[in-house]
Amino acid sequence: MNLIRKILLLALLLSFNPALRAQNTVAFYFSAHEDDWQLFMNPNAYRDVQRPSTKVVFVYLTAGDDGAGLGNAGRSHPYYLARENGAKLSVKFIADANNTPTVPVDSSASVSGHKIKLFRYRNTVSYFLRLPDGNIEGPGYQSTGWQSLKRLHEGSAPAMTAIDNSATYKGWTDLTNTLRELIDTERGSARNVWVNIPDTDLQKNIGDHADHQHMAQAVLEAIDDLPCINKAFYLNYVTADLPENMTSAEQQIEAGTFAALVVGLTELDHPSPFEPMHRSWLSRHYFRTEPAKQKCE
Repeated sequence: MNLIRKILLLALLLSFNPALRAQNTVAFYFSAHEDDWQLFMNPNAYRDVQRPSTKVVFVYLTAGDDGAGLGNAGRSHPYYLARENGAKLSVKFIADANNTPTVPVDSSASVSGHKIKLFRYRNTVSYFLRLPDGNIEGPGYQSTGWQSLKRLHEGSAPAMTAIDNSATYKGWTDLTNTLRELIDTERGSARNVWVNIPDTDLQKNIGDHADHQHMAQAVLEAIDDLPCINKAFYLNYVTADLPENMTSAEQQIEAGTFAALVVGLTELDHPSPFEPMHRSWLSRHYFRTEPAKQKCE
């Protein structure tokens, strides 16, 4: 079979098999911590993962280590690994709905010269940057050198190093450039791209975590001049005080996804966060969207 006939046959196969087509939609879910999208951006994430033609990219900027660094707080495994395990299981939970489980792939990638942990499963890819948790108001923790996204953004910290020393980001621009390269790499030639981040309007997103906010600012700077980028902005902690607005089916998706995350924590010997505060967010889902400013060429 000559080359032209092979190309024509491949084109014919693609036209009849949507699963083989190039993914024309890419949805990015940016989280400061390993439980953010599950609590505040679902069931949108579930719906995206359930579309085989959509690539879903989860990006976790901090290790969510709560100042523990590589420590385990007296447990059998480090806290940050338990949180990553929870994030992976929550992705598998929504990806395996109506599917037989498959084999995940753990690896790493070099993005803008920085080594980043990767987890691939079905039509999803997860990036774990493992930067130190910055504490709720952003000062950082003494145990991890007072490092935080807020201090890096404001310039009071000249650099930020992952808790496992896998990468050092030499200033805010280095971090935003890394996110820019990550987004460019994963979106490829897709013409329908969504970026999901916390709402940066603090008059609405009252009392939000500093890590959430500075992460969102980093993403916005990274995509500032990119075409074809639609945005979704989510309210976070404040939703606990807002009316419940999810259907029964949506609540089941949200609760199931979070329960999978909880299993990931407990199976690595860390306490369950399935308590009233976290559960108060499971029936509320508030977000706004902003279409791309520049159309695809």
